[in-house]
This record gives sequence, C-alpha cells and structure tokens, in this order.
Amino acid sequence: MRYLYSIFVVFITITFTACAPRQETTPPHWTYEGEEGPDHWGDLDPSYAVCGTGVSQSPIDVASPAEQDLANVNFYYQPSEVNILNNGHTVQVNYDAGSYIQLDGVRYDIVQFHYHTPSEHAVDGKLFAAELHIVHKNADGGLAVVGILLDEGAANEAYQPFIENLPEEKSDATDAGVTINAADLLPAVQTTFRYSGSLTTPPCTEGVSWLVMTTPVEISFEQIEALASLFEEGNNRPVQPLNDRPLTEDSTP
Repeated sequence: MRYLYSIFVVFITITFTACAPRQETTPPHWTYEGEEGPDHWGDLDPSYAVCGTGVSQSPIDVASPAEQDLANVNFYYQPSEVNILNNGHTVQVNYDAGSYIQLDGVRYDIVQFHYHTPSEHAVDGKLFAAELHIVHKNADGGLAVVGILLDEGAANEAYQPFIENLPEEKSDATDAGVTINAADLLPAVQTTFRYSGSLTTPPCTEGVSWLVMTTPVEISFEQIEALASLFEEGNNRPVQPLNDRPLTEDSTP
C-alpha cells in the first residue's frame, strides 16, 4: 500500500508541474545613463554579455568607407496602418506585413521602425539630430536595419503622422488611426553605407546587416524637439569600435 501511495504522489506531482503555468521572466532593466547605462549593459545579465564582449557592435562612426559599386537595395514598401507604442526606451511603430527590401537576393520584411535622439551612427565624427531605424527580418530570422539620419531643415510632411502620435508615457501598442508609407521616409538618393553589426540595445545581438543611408533626411526644428522631448537625456548608444570589419559605401544609385 505504501508503494502504491508513493507512486500516486509522484504521479500527482509530475502532473501538477506539467500543468502549472510557466512564470515569464522579466528582462533585466537597463537605461541610457548611470549604473544601468551603456557602459554597464554587459554586466547587468548574462544574456547581455555580448554588449560588453562583442567585437561587431553597433552603432559606429562611419569614417573612410571603401567605395564600391554594390548591388542596389531594392525597396518594396507599401502604405500601412500602424500600431504605435512607447516601450520606455523609444517609440516603436509596428508595420503591416507585405512590405520588404531585397538585399543581395534575399527578402527582408519590415517588422517595425523606431527612432533615437540624437543619432546613434556618426559620419566622420558628426552625430545628427535623430536617426530612424527600419527593422527587417528574413525567413531565417536574420535582421537587416535601414538607418536614416535626420537633420534639421524644412518640415517633413511624411514624418508628421508619426510625430503627431508619439505616446508620451510607456504604453502598449495602440492603433493610431493613421496610415504611413515607409517609402516616403527615405531620402531621394538611396545609396547606403554597409557593414555587419549588432542591435544597438540589449541584448546587443550581432550578425545584423546595417544599411545606413548616405543622404540625411531633413525634418524641422519643431519635429526634432517633439522627438527629443520624450527622452530628454537622449536614447542613443555611443559609437562602438569598428575593429577589423569591412565598411563600404555604395558609390552608385
């Protein structure tokens, strides 16, 4: 009888364990300053270790790229109704399926776009007022990010539907009731600086194909202020060493 009771207890324990809801772990908190800032990201959690140890990190200072006649990046962007959220680090716009780029014969679909103020990438040591990142993913999970440097100039109507709907506080994704065409966010000249880098936020995963547009896009002082006001201390990671990575510039449109 005692043997049968033991088997029963083991069975109940295993069943309860299997059926119990799994506890989701909260990612470690990080910021852009202080003890949880970029200099310490790699120490905050083992899953963030590459932020400190990686040798192919982003962003970088784009300086002295090798000019080459590279195959063009083909943009196949369509208008999208968008959901917008503030994740506490940036404002992110989730994009409808169906828009993509083709890079070296591989399709990368738009997932979302977001921004940083000031810019994360520098060009010859110069940071810009802001930078937009359009994040794409291919069928194998590989990432390609189009970086658009934003400079002060004339007001830009294409950016206004996004800027007018910036959530001021951390929020879940909400239907903004607007349609945005990512094609309108691009500069007229669509040549790029290219290199292999990483996510610019924890966990700083490497192997990301970076395509930084060579021509900045103008937005107005008021538009820049609207972007910057949400993250007054800035939300840009400092530039990282290039190390021995190839850095190229597409020399022809």
